[in-house]
Amino acid sequence: MVKNQKSVAPVPQIVVITGPTGVGKTSLAIGLARRFPVSLISVDSGQIYRELDIGTAKPDSRVLREFPHAMINLRSVKEPYSVSEFCWKASEAIHQSISAGQIPLLVGGTMFYLSSLLNGLVDLPSADASLRQVLSKQGRAVGWQAMHKALSSIDPQAAARIDPHDQQRIQRALEINHLTGRRISTNSTRSTFLPEGARVCRLVASMTDREDLHQRIATRFDQMIDRGLIEEVSALMNDSAVDEDFPAMKSIGYRQVWQYLDGRTDRSTMREQAIAASRQLAKRQLTWLRNTSGNIWLDAAQPELLDTVARYLHQVMP
Repeated sequence: MVKNQKSVAPVPQIVVITGPTGVGKTSLAIGLARRFPVSLISVDSGQIYRELDIGTAKPDSRVLREFPHAMINLRSVKEPYSVSEFCWKASEAIHQSISAGQIPLLVGGTMFYLSSLLNGLVDLPSADASLRQVLSKQGRAVGWQAMHKALSSIDPQAAARIDPHDQQRIQRALEINHLTGRRISTNSTRSTFLPEGARVCRLVASMTDREDLHQRIATRFDQMIDRGLIEEVSALMNDSAVDEDFPAMKSIGYRQVWQYLDGRTDRSTMREQAIAASRQLAKRQLTWLRNTSGNIWLDAAQPELLDTVARYLHQVMP
């Protein structure tokens, strides 16, 4: 007599493609989508906004029709968006993908969003509009580097993780400290967003030659200008409801073009500043990734990169 055996549910598989800006993460993800049953999920804080297309390297409408991406075009630049909202929404997309028998493929380089989604997020108080207004007013009065210094005095661990120019995160960290009376690190309860037991394959596309990466970044920005980035920013400036201080408008490229159109810089300086800011972003992304264990590093300059990744995934995924 044969005994009935309990069926074992398959282990959920999740694939991540990340890396510094400008290495071709989206192209690699779309190439994999042609070969594997995946659901594409963007992890890019700029692509969330409907009005930010060219400067965020968002896939165009034709590509999105063929290869839909979750977490793209969710909000207007006029509406705030938090990492918590991102994580819960992305979690829904991941669970829906797995339920449909597909593999969630996360693609993007917003490291704070990616880390929060994969590792969980400390439960923190909701935004306080009145307190944010006070902090924003203080930031404009004394400068955000001074606000970062103030954060360092009350929560040095949080300040060490935040760039002194990152207005949104500095403001949020100060807000949490004011609302709870405690440092962020002392808040211990944590929300998790991945299915229980999920196996995550983290692929990092990078460049072995830093000068090659810098050249890619410069070429990419020039292509954005050719495709109409200046016109895209001009349209936003002409909307009286859009303010330069909105978090979305702090995105690299948009900030520099806005200042150029506002007469504060010339075109050459705008280009230099945008490319320099992109290089600095790439450096921060790589630093974050080098301090994260479990990554599979790939050479983005390899001509057969897609084939290499496809062979690897066939080996490690059932």
